[in-house]
Amino acid sequence: MPAYFPPGLQAVLLLVCANIFMTFAWYAHLKDIATKPWYIAAIASWGIALFEYLLQVPANRIGFGVYSLAQLKIIQEVITLSLFVPFAVFYMDQPFKWDFVWAGMCLLGAVYFMFRG
Repeated sequence: MPAYFPPGLQAVLLLVCANIFMTFAWYAHLKDIATKPWYIAAIASWGIALFEYLLQVPANRIGFGVYSLAQLKIIQEVITLSLFVPFAVFYMDQPFKWDFVWAGMCLLGAVYFMFRG
């Protein structure tokens, strides 16, 4: 990550990348290898999750110098939902639901409480 990015932005960008891997590790096997035994899916998911951890661990270490632990967690949750919705709709062919929007609004409330004063 370029040093000219502030640490808070570095953490967020690394968490976005980590979450892409996480989402695929957790859910893509439901589409891509659904007919294979569960342990094949688990091994494939672990392989993908390795890349998640290679990004997530430094992201949290960098971010912990800027954000509180609770703030890091809520950032993670916002990123997760922000990436999950397009993944579910476009990759997994799930219908869009307004519940995604309402859940996002609830997370914005959580962001407010974690970051206020």
